[in-house]
Amino acid sequence: MEANEKQQFLFTQLVLMFHTATMHQLGKIKNPVTGAIERDLAAAQNSIDILDMLKEMTKGNLQEQENRLLSTVIQELKLNYVDEANKGPEPETMKSPPEGEKPQ
Repeated sequence: MEANEKQQFLFTQLVLMFHTATMHQLGKIKNPVTGAIERDLAAAQNSIDILDMLKEMTKGNLQEQENRLLSTVIQELKLNYVDEANKGPEPETMKSPPEGEKPQ
């Protein structure tokens, strides 16, 4: 793998890592370790802000596909953030009951 290809691969991994982490923070996907749905809008906003900063700091230095990926991820996360913020306050952690148990 050439150096430029490796950098593109690592950039993609970084963006997708933030995407996954933010979706966890928004409560859109379960924590794979605990099995809980965890919602932390402040942490999600911070992650989105980091991606916005990354986009601004790399302006003019990204390949078209890298820029498109970053823009698409940011847009998707912002839309999901608004969706969650409009739901109003909820418990920060909403745990799914273990299999076989009824929710309380």
